[in-house]
Amino acid sequence: MAIYLQVDQLTKSFGADVLFTDLTFGIAEGEKIGLVAKNGTGKSTLLNILAGVDTPDSGSVIYRNDLRVGYLPQWPVFPDAQSVMDTCLSGHDKQSEAVRAYEHALASGDSQATTIAIQAMDNAGAWDYEDRFKQILTMLKIDDYERPIGQLSGGQIKRVALAKILINEPQMLILDEPTNHLDIDMIEWLENYLKRSHMTLLMVTHDRYFLDNICNKILELDQQRIYAYEGNYNYYLRRRAERLEAASAAAERARNLLRTELDWMRRQPQARAHKAQYRIDAFYDLKERAQAPAAERDVRLDVAATYIGNKIFTAHDVCKRFGDKVILDHLNYTFARYEKLGIVGDNGVGKSTFIKLLQGLLAPDSGHFDLGETLRFGYYSQEGIALRDEQRVIDAARDIAEVIHFDDRHSYTASQFLNQFLFTARDQQKPIAKLSGGERRRLYLATVLMRKPNFLILDEPTNDLDIQTLAVLEDYLAHFKGCVIVVSHDRYFMDRTVDHTWVFLGQGVIKDFPGNYSEYRAWRLAHEQAATAQARAAKPQSPAPRTSRDYSNRLSYKEKKELEALTAELERLGSEKAELDTLFASGATITDAAERAQRYQQVNQRIDELEMRWLELSEKEA
Repeated sequence: MAIYLQVDQLTKSFGADVLFTDLTFGIAEGEKIGLVAKNGTGKSTLLNILAGVDTPDSGSVIYRNDLRVGYLPQWPVFPDAQSVMDTCLSGHDKQSEAVRAYEHALASGDSQATTIAIQAMDNAGAWDYEDRFKQILTMLKIDDYERPIGQLSGGQIKRVALAKILINEPQMLILDEPTNHLDIDMIEWLENYLKRSHMTLLMVTHDRYFLDNICNKILELDQQRIYAYEGNYNYYLRRRAERLEAASAAAERARNLLRTELDWMRRQPQARAHKAQYRIDAFYDLKERAQAPAAERDVRLDVAATYIGNKIFTAHDVCKRFGDKVILDHLNYTFARYEKLGIVGDNGVGKSTFIKLLQGLLAPDSGHFDLGETLRFGYYSQEGIALRDEQRVIDAARDIAEVIHFDDRHSYTASQFLNQFLFTARDQQKPIAKLSGGERRRLYLATVLMRKPNFLILDEPTNDLDIQTLAVLEDYLAHFKGCVIVVSHDRYFMDRTVDHTWVFLGQGVIKDFPGNYSEYRAWRLAHEQAATAQARAAKPQSPAPRTSRDYSNRLSYKEKKELEALTAELERLGSEKAELDTLFASGATITDAAERAQRYQQVNQRIDELEMRWLELSEKEA
């Protein structure tokens, strides 16, 4: 296999904080690699260096010549006023420029500009590129090409960024948290797309199903070093446990031997100069090995919930809409003590709105929630909390409480509590501006639990948290003596934490499914297959399914304009072909016969190409 990327002795630090030293690894053609590490250890920084966005302190990053590389950052940023189409086609190559001009001409309705744009598309050979552009956008559920970026949600911007990369068919993809802000259907589409694709892949993600189903290799960044594991994520977990166990046993043996050597080093200090130098050198090497590996530290969530009564909340005919968009339609529900509810649904159907209504952060249009007197909400929102960049970590915690009393046996100072969330005494003195995205989310989780809630509401809690912290949070929720509502697109997290699932289907329709997400997904798939089989049995003579180019059920405004332009162009080419047919059949001497024959071939080929698209659009119109 060809080597696509070689990294040699890469080192990066920020001031006194060393992220990694002398990293060396390679990525071969066809490998699909997941990069895992704890928050704050340099995952995103490493990807930025590989993508050329950041520079290392030392070392080299060498790509194969002419390799097409696509990079999706964790937080894609585009100009607010720029349209979706211009963002996706922002390249300066001839094909991007031709398709951009063609789409603008169609949108304007100017037939003359459209004719010129069609000729430019011919000259650039951009028709396949334009077809791929529309196909990718349709698969990513992007249908308004002219919408400004500033009007899009975080999930929509992420999809536009993905489209921009995939349209150019890179040979290697570098993805930083590609599933963040995507709904579950979109995550599953991307997962299947990457599994089928021949693209080489390096990605950072907290989505364990995503890692397990796609990756054939895992790189772990741990204690400033890189470890490689051939296999998927589950295989990595087993091998990592073996590595840590072996390292721990080796360190214990070294510590036992160190005690003997230390006694030897201490004897007769006045004669130390005469001791064997090789044994002195071996002592210091042994001392270093006895200190490794550092003890594994994970977030500790052993904080108890405060007492919660039998009455939780009851929803009485709760209604909420925004214009024509219905969020809740006469919702009636009684929430049980210790209930753990998961909520899923497409972006924009009202999941976050529901939990804001429950807490009184928004008012319903009609109806009301009847809340129990003992409820104490702990709300972990997508937006997070407003943290001042110049404020120290410890001060953000002390703003909530200097001392947290959970019960007669459990009391923590703010500093002790932060230590449970892996903020060392040194980390607590850092300004918040120096925290990574994951560290900020970990601090936010700490501030939520400091308030001793008995009803946890977690809105997309998995975004930016590392896998180790998520595993601890899952265990905590499994034993939490309180109520839980989780809104998440992380299928693994939902499967481990909820008892039943609300599926927001849109327009106020909510399906209550008695199981976790994977169980709901299996039920839905079986239901869809049964419905399809029943429909086929009822209509055995139904027409064949549309071709893969049938992207929607009806023509958009742009497609109507495109159909009009295609009709005009086909008429023009048909007339030209008829003239050439008449000329060739006349028997007259043709001085430029070779050029005319070549042109006749070009016209025929172009008619064939345009007729395929014209037939496709005509079928949709019908």
